[in-house]
Amino acid sequence: MQSVKGEPANGREMPVGRAALIASVGGQRGWADWANPGHRLRRLLAEFIGMSGLTFVLSGGAAILVRYGGHTLQRWQVVLVLSLVSALWLVVAVYFLGDISAHFNPATTLAFALRRDMGPVMAGVYWVVQFAAAVCGSLLARAFFGPAGHLAATMPQPGQSWQAAVFEAIITFGLVLMILNLANGPKLNGPFVPLAVGAYILAWGTMGGPYEGASMNPARSFGPDVAIGNLSTWWVYLVGPVAGAVIAVGVAHVLRGPAKVQEARASEGTPLDRALCARTRPYRPPIRKDPSRAQD
Repeated sequence: MQSVKGEPANGREMPVGRAALIASVGGQRGWADWANPGHRLRRLLAEFIGMSGLTFVLSGGAAILVRYGGHTLQRWQVVLVLSLVSALWLVVAVYFLGDISAHFNPATTLAFALRRDMGPVMAGVYWVVQFAAAVCGSLLARAFFGPAGHLAATMPQPGQSWQAAVFEAIITFGLVLMILNLANGPKLNGPFVPLAVGAYILAWGTMGGPYEGASMNPARSFGPDVAIGNLSTWWVYLVGPVAGAVIAVGVAHVLRGPAKVQEARASEGTPLDRALCARTRPYRPPIRKDPSRAQD
């Protein structure tokens, strides 16, 4: 095996890349090598599936509760149900797409780009795909169920837009800080990352949802806003999460130090411009001298 610093341990060489993935999870799963340009499409497709699925279950869930819920639910009940279904979707999606790409949040992508785990151009492409996927998910939900329940659109309390933006910055800061400290490189494929993300979303979604929606995700708010045709308060859910992500990167640097190339390579998360630096030398055991041939 090999330590996280790239040093051999127990006289064996640690598996890296796909071999490390198989060794950790016990079987084959969907996978992408971030140092391979040919795998960029599968990464973007994974982001599209995860993000569109998130807004579809949220927008569809809100509309279904209003139209087919049986009776009028109180706001906290709606928030609890939507927080639960979105958290469960993220646990599932991060688990089966985490070894490809599972940001599903422009704030998370921004954090990895600021930490230099991925290049700015690819980060921009991620943003385009994430916002497009969010819109597609909410529009698909509207096509099925109509605009009932405002399709889970997030809206601050009247006259409290800036307070809501600060609240978004705080809760997004916690989410991104947790991810940066759990993830190896820009992939969310650690063994406990899906459960941690789901638990965090469930906790803060239930607590902050009645106040202003507890989005923590600019794309998650953008999709429903486009579907209902009201972007008047979307800036709250862009400014807040972006500010929270930027602060989280700085705090993560203090807590953990700069991202280690070996950690990123262990998950095949090394960006293209750092792939060559990530190569480690194979372990060679020390040559022991024969005592019978020792000289005085």
